[in-house]
Amino acid sequence: MAEPSHLKYIDIGINFTDPIFRGSYHGTQRHESDFSDVIQRALDAGVQKFMITGSDLAESKHAIEIAKEHPGLCYATVGVHPCSAKQFDEHSGGNSALLDELRKLAIEAKKDGHAVAFGEIGLDYDRLFLTPKEQQLKYFEAQLELAVEVQLPLFLHSRAASEDFERLLGEKLEQLPKRGLVHSFTGTVEEMQRLVQLGFDIGVNGCSMKTEENIDVVKQIPLERLQIETDGPWCEMRPSHASAKYLKDAPPLPKAVKKEKFAKGMMVKGRNESATLPHVAYAIAKIKDVSVEEVCEAAWRNSIKMFGLGESTNGT
Repeated sequence: MAEPSHLKYIDIGINFTDPIFRGSYHGTQRHESDFSDVIQRALDAGVQKFMITGSDLAESKHAIEIAKEHPGLCYATVGVHPCSAKQFDEHSGGNSALLDELRKLAIEAKKDGHAVAFGEIGLDYDRLFLTPKEQQLKYFEAQLELAVEVQLPLFLHSRAASEDFERLLGEKLEQLPKRGLVHSFTGTVEEMQRLVQLGFDIGVNGCSMKTEENIDVVKQIPLERLQIETDGPWCEMRPSHASAKYLKDAPPLPKAVKKEKFAKGMMVKGRNESATLPHVAYAIAKIKDVSVEEVCEAAWRNSIKMFGLGESTNGT
């Protein structure tokens, strides 16, 4: 078990709606649900807030349900991920019906304090086999219109699409004073700098530190624009990643076993979870040559300032 942390963290990107956190892998129940253990391990590691990613209408509703069940601890985002954008055209009531349902859900959940961001929206040109470019562009634009109406900060996704991504964001910038965050960032130094210039924060996780190029980007993210996340169950930090050499002083993680050997109280190998967030912070601190306290304080302050999360910005 990791030692109790004097540091406090916010996991701004965790996919708690994924069935894997309830023991179900690709539709097969492999072990009992250990969702409550996943949350407890994170709390033990110093994680005090979770932002649960909504990546389509159903998952956004599920994320809100989890937020309702864990008030003050869990919060939701509402939106349709670019890889799921074809759902708008496949919706039984047509694309406008899905947009209306999304609008209603976001407005209601914002009013109740459960939804803190509009997203995960954006563009992903790495996975056009999931949703073609035309549909991605059309529904990123449509959801940006919704975000202007709802006035929540954005929770954004951009992969190999920086030109179109920045163009569409730029067109709406004046109407989005809360700006938002580009999560799981894996772009270039130049892309990062342009987004920071536009007023966006940058979300860093294990996927953001795989290569030496990634490390160079993280080194240059201004602390006042940094937020941290796991993006679990994905984006775990691996010994083969460029980030591994920066983890020498990081606290040990809870023991992990293969899902076939599942044991209550242990992490599952290959399933990333919020308890690993300290490793993200420790790696960033070493990469930037600052203390882990500085990284944690900056990330906490930036997340509270942008998303609220039931906290006052005074004194954070």
